[in-house]
Amino acid sequence: MDLEFTDELRDFRREVRAFIEERLPGDLRTKVERFLTLGKEDYLRWQDILAEKGWLVHSWPVEHGGTGWSPVQRYIFEEEMGRANAPRIIPFGPKMVGPVICTFGDDAQKARYLPAIARNETWWCQGYSEPDAGSDLASLRTRAIRDGDHYVVNGTKTWTTLAQWADMMFCLVRTDPEAKQQEGISFLLIDMRASGVEVRPITTIDGGREINTVYLTDVKVPVENRIGEENKGWTYAKFLLGHERFGIAGIAASKARLSCLKDIARNHRVGGALLAEDTDFMRSVAETEIELTALEYTELRALMDAEQGKSPGVEANMLKIRGTEVQQKISGMLMKAMGNYAAPCVPEAMEYGWNGAPVGPEYAAGLAPAYFNMRKASIYGGTNEIQRNLIARMVLGP
Repeated sequence: MDLEFTDELRDFRREVRAFIEERLPGDLRTKVERFLTLGKEDYLRWQDILAEKGWLVHSWPVEHGGTGWSPVQRYIFEEEMGRANAPRIIPFGPKMVGPVICTFGDDAQKARYLPAIARNETWWCQGYSEPDAGSDLASLRTRAIRDGDHYVVNGTKTWTTLAQWADMMFCLVRTDPEAKQQEGISFLLIDMRASGVEVRPITTIDGGREINTVYLTDVKVPVENRIGEENKGWTYAKFLLGHERFGIAGIAASKARLSCLKDIARNHRVGGALLAEDTDFMRSVAETEIELTALEYTELRALMDAEQGKSPGVEANMLKIRGTEVQQKISGMLMKAMGNYAAPCVPEAMEYGWNGAPVGPEYAAGLAPAYFNMRKASIYGGTNEIQRNLIARMVLGP
């Protein structure tokens, strides 16, 4: 689907496409195309380029360094990023805590944190999930006890993506254990270099170490690092989760992956015949493309609501569910398309410039690790099972 309804939007799309084609480093494009591992320096390099252009925090208000783009323009930007196989913007600062600070932070917090995020100088991670509080987030147990002008924080956060790179963590903590679950939570900004913060990696089934457990032991957090009111953090958390789930759908990236899958079908032979001649396989490709198009229409309807100033509603949950299911389906079909070439899970093959023995086409080596890594997509951001319950409550009532 193309949103080229007006001359202005056509010109905007051309501007974005030309910029990405000119400025996206070739090695980064190759890494994304081949499902290879991107390190912190890779993300920093691309986000520095976007920050210099003023596009890193494109969804923020202009007064805080944003672009003033409409929701449709933001959609076009994300679509062109996916089309070009550009590295994704790591969302924790620009797309998650940044909008929270813009909306609910005080003037001092906005002045302190927003410029550094916009300049790509501060990296953030998300301290939500705990060992006993994942999708049931309101049952979190990490305690923050007020002691003068500080909180003393004790607890454990887990599945914390890229905590090993982060300078700061936005964190949900319990400040009133006697209140109802959602009513006793506060939203704190924690310095990852503070005494008592310990990060331990968790190795995932693909061999990667992008997620972590973070232990918080008597960590002192200034009261000035609390966003909004004490015990009102659930309000800010829901605001953030709406934006997170909207972005998890990953439609632009799925379109790029589907295009890759069709290219493989046109060029890869199985048993002497092209995959494109396999009726059953191409039927699956067509069905997936239909699902992705329907998902895209749902996102566009949500964008039209956003144009009118409405916040993400049940559509964010729907997009999260179907978007992650489509992502997993495409990764499975890519594995199937490569057959035995994709079977070995060799984590080292995900590294750019790997000199191991070549097995099949150059893009085959990264498929198995990417497939295994994608299994978590239906879990993070709130499991899809929980999302279905939330949709039922929002639409049908309690």
